[in-house]
Amino acid sequence: MEAADYKVRLDIFEGPLDLLLYLIKKDEVDIHSVSIERITKQYLDYINTFKMLNIDLASEFIVMAANLMYIKSRTLLPKAEQPPEEDIEEDDPRWELIRQLIEYKKFKDAAGFLSRKETEQEDYFAHVPEKVAPPVEVVDEPLPDVNIFDLIRAFQNVLKRFEDANDLGDIVDDRYTVADKIEYLLGELKPGGTMRFLALFAEATSKAEMIVTFLAVLELMKMNQFRIRQDGILGDIEVERKDLT
Repeated sequence: MEAADYKVRLDIFEGPLDLLLYLIKKDEVDIHSVSIERITKQYLDYINTFKMLNIDLASEFIVMAANLMYIKSRTLLPKAEQPPEEDIEEDDPRWELIRQLIEYKKFKDAAGFLSRKETEQEDYFAHVPEKVAPPVEVVDEPLPDVNIFDLIRAFQNVLKRFEDANDLGDIVDDRYTVADKIEYLLGELKPGGTMRFLALFAEATSKAEMIVTFLAVLELMKMNQFRIRQDGILGDIEVERKDLT
């Protein structure tokens, strides 16, 4: 199965507002201070990467892309064509987007809070079976799971680094299939082992091979073979192969 024939359908996708909030958080800016021009460029970069990887996108992502382009075009209008100052907040479509983001973030934060409370409650019991508490075992906290947006960003960086180091243009390399790369990655990473995300592409010699490798990683995640973790936002990403025995 070659990359061109491989259609990616992921259940781990969230929505376009999740992507926008991710981009805002990554830039460490306040929602009210977001640069429409910058966030539009970043959003479209993600959309283009999704298309390059042949990833199925919900129509909401395309609608949001069109909305961002419209808002950006409004901000580029000459000052003489801008609405009167007293009508800016009502007529400026940026405020509607910001309101959507604020409201969505409130619900998302509330859902996250309730989910954490539910997880914490699972550790409490109605009674204590023993008067003497067992010794507390100190274990290292696992790295947090990575969402699809973190993974796409990491792949964009790997791809850019490769293109900067190899001025090869658009070389077509159809020697590898997704199935080939799945077999290769399972051979490289034994059950329970970990590897830096960047190291997965160390042997790649073309852009096409890197794309196929990344698609294989996504497939292995869907197969519950790989878990992707990150040392904090924008930190190094590690790939762990689950030990299912």
